[in-house]
Amino acid sequence: MNWLNELYKINKREPNKEIERSLVNAIFRIYDRFPRIGLRERIGQQEMSLDIADAYIQGHNAIIEAGVGIGKSFAYLIPSLLTNQMSQKPVIIATSSIQLSEQIHKDLRIIGSRLGFSTVRSVVGKGMGQYACRSRAAELISLSDANSSVSTLAQRILDYEIDERADIKAGVSDAEWSHVSVNDCTFERCHHKNACLFYDMRAKLNAKAHEIDFIIVNQDLLIRDLMKKKEGTKSIISEQPALIVIDEAHNLEAKVRDARTLEFTYRGICRILDTTVQLLTKQSGDKSLFSQPKFIKNCAERIFKQVNADLLHHAKQDNDRIKVSEIKGIPLNQVLNDLKDLSLRLSILTSRHEREIDDAFEAINGLITLIRVLSELEDNYLLWASSPLGVATISICPKDISQFLKYTLFNGKAPVILTSATLCQGGDTLEEEYSYLTRSLGYKGEFMDRKSSPFDYTNHAMMYISNKVPYYHHDQRENYLEAAYQEMVQLCNLTHGRTIVLFSAKEDMKYIHKKLMSEVKEYSWAVHVQKEGSSQDSVIAEFRKSKGVLLGTGVFWEGVNIEGPDLSQVIIFRLPFPVPSDPVYEYKASVTENSFMEVFVPDMLLRLRQGTGRLIRSETDLGILSILDSRLSAAAKKSYREQVLDTLPFKKLTEDFAVLEKFVQNKGIRRTD
Repeated sequence: MNWLNELYKINKREPNKEIERSLVNAIFRIYDRFPRIGLRERIGQQEMSLDIADAYIQGHNAIIEAGVGIGKSFAYLIPSLLTNQMSQKPVIIATSSIQLSEQIHKDLRIIGSRLGFSTVRSVVGKGMGQYACRSRAAELISLSDANSSVSTLAQRILDYEIDERADIKAGVSDAEWSHVSVNDCTFERCHHKNACLFYDMRAKLNAKAHEIDFIIVNQDLLIRDLMKKKEGTKSIISEQPALIVIDEAHNLEAKVRDARTLEFTYRGICRILDTTVQLLTKQSGDKSLFSQPKFIKNCAERIFKQVNADLLHHAKQDNDRIKVSEIKGIPLNQVLNDLKDLSLRLSILTSRHEREIDDAFEAINGLITLIRVLSELEDNYLLWASSPLGVATISICPKDISQFLKYTLFNGKAPVILTSATLCQGGDTLEEEYSYLTRSLGYKGEFMDRKSSPFDYTNHAMMYISNKVPYYHHDQRENYLEAAYQEMVQLCNLTHGRTIVLFSAKEDMKYIHKKLMSEVKEYSWAVHVQKEGSSQDSVIAEFRKSKGVLLGTGVFWEGVNIEGPDLSQVIIFRLPFPVPSDPVYEYKASVTENSFMEVFVPDMLLRLRQGTGRLIRSETDLGILSILDSRLSAAAKKSYREQVLDTLPFKKLTEDFAVLEKFVQNKGIRRTD
């Protein structure tokens, strides 16, 4: 691999033109070797690699839609390996899920090994909530019933059977895991740090530039790092990357909002105050500090009493986001002054426990922002209440996230590549096609040609739109669900199972699952349903084995990759429009002239493209896409119908079930093996 050494030498001594020529030649050489090393170059893959190489050389950002099947991860890993070799600086790859992070890590090992990059030093970074905390587990064992499921889980963690959530093959509920996951880590002070995967991972993420080559994280962790750097506190990820690649970038806006959303529970606020007092009194010994937190806790208790009343009256389910009524009769100004005093004391505190002080300072300042929002002294935030896991929670989130990304991510310090299979809408120019996302993200950079999927959708797939199901109206929801259920069963029988049904509402999924299970003896195919938690590997394995019907929402709209006849049909139960009353979309709608066409339709299209992309995953795949939403039928004459049909890759379309049956028969899609 002498040519790699030459690249490094050229980068040290030559101007951009020579580097560019050498880097481009290296990419061509790599793709020329693909047949000899057992790899197949795909349409658009080499072009994407060259686009990324150009962005690195010119020092500009680039956004690239890479259609399903072009081999997107190899397309960006190849120039990334080369730029790392040349610069001796790490490449950061940010994804939208833990599963994708781990898959990219495997791909990095494969491509690096085959191309001769024998010493690629890499780390996969995950959020603290994915790791088991032995300190919390030990505390739980001493306090809880030894026979409880949570206590059993804690004991397995202490016995080193479990290091992270993914180690639990049978899955675990969010409620149970929340008791034992890493939370408010004490880092250097923890007795368990030497055997802690979370502690080890965080050390590698912040290694010096020449000590690590690839840092693979989820987008949440990257955004968290950008926030810390903006605030001037200790960063999480290495300071000097050569290149940043953000995969599944269609999720970036939602991820930024989630990361910048501050969530507060009564217990959480008490914990923040207790930690702050502990840090301050250790150094000063001032016992008078206890009076301020006691007063703030009392006020917080009264605030949450009002919030609980709001939730009781207005929330239909745990995840509903509702408006917080005006806080009355609570001295918020005094709370604000006391919190500012605690913040000031933390800011001048000196201690060897620098990380803990930074975390406490950040948490107290978050509380200050909350009180300012509740006092209506701050109007740049959205405010809502919800009850995830049955616990009353107040959330605040900045209204506009584009300025944050413009100055922390797209600032020219390192080239940023945004890529996904679904980034574009309709438009006359590339800038217009990418405009919905780029406006929301504050993107500054180049717009690259779309790399179309090489799959033969024309001959291998058909889209069916049902015109029999009535329009969905909340007050007549059951009529819609019953009609959609009958149509769904008929479609599942057509392909003899082998179907994933995608829902945009968990309530719809639960209703259909309950009805299917009550009539399960009438069907020849097994029924599976999404499990609680982030990993769905086990239920997908069960589905593939039974070749049945799998009901899913959320994570199943993207990231599921089932090639071959095990999956022959994807059913979209209802078009995935965002909820209009959601505070984020309510705000986005308020700052546009035509909110439906500028916000709700583009957002729906991005998610719809992700869902429909689950069907055809290889050159030989065959299947049907069925949409049980008659708003998309020709008779409905909806303004967005043509936009949807133009955006999706399916060219054969029917609303006639008999035509669909004939297609399935002719293509041999229905199987009974």
